[in-house]
Amino acid sequence: MQLELTGITKSFDSKEVLKGVDFTFEQGKIYGLLGRNGAGKTTLFNCLSGEIKADKGEASLRREEQKTALDPEKIGYVLATPVLPEFLTGYEFVKFFMDINQKKIRSNRTIDDYLSLIQIEPDDRHRLIKGYSHGMKNKMQMLCCIIAQPPVILLDEPLTSLDIVVALEIKKLLREMKRDHIILFSTHILQLATDLCDEIVLLNNGKLEQVDHSILGDPQFEDKIIQLLKDEEEA
Repeated sequence: MQLELTGITKSFDSKEVLKGVDFTFEQGKIYGLLGRNGAGKTTLFNCLSGEIKADKGEASLRREEQKTALDPEKIGYVLATPVLPEFLTGYEFVKFFMDINQKKIRSNRTIDDYLSLIQIEPDDRHRLIKGYSHGMKNKMQMLCCIIAQPPVILLDEPLTSLDIVVALEIKKLLREMKRDHIILFSTHILQLATDLCDEIVLLNNGKLEQVDHSILGDPQFEDKIIQLLKDEEEA
């Protein structure tokens, strides 16, 4: 399976943020998406997820010789700031999510099985989500992807502000999930991208550019990435 982006453009008033994005993402890999603040990482994710409409271009899924337009229902989108129904308990939310996605669920896991999977303690399952920590809310977002198993998963700064234990748990989950998915991981933390991701992609001057895999272990790797992003600023 491949996610193919072709000629995606997006402008806001006179500012052109995405300038004809072309790229092919492969199943089984975590792609680290790097770029300076304001480079358009979230804009690209919003275009792919259907949150906003691209001005031009298309995104499609290819399975062998079959190519179809990317349907927002085939995307799991984990936001940097979790958006969850805080008037529900964790247990109620998972039950609701499983009910509305019943046709997509391929697992026989129960609600408690899922909550155990992301290490939500029994005492917390019947508390309102409003009282959950940022890390717990982030894990609940990730759980939606685990339950529905969308082919494409977009992660917008999902580990920001998490404590080290929760961050390690989520990284482990992502590594376990990547075999059956295409995962795009947006971050501004270079070390996190090199530690977790199989490929590094720069959003540079409105376009995507893959970093040569052979330099990932290079002692000068960080300096080279910084120079590329500085070149964008100068441009």
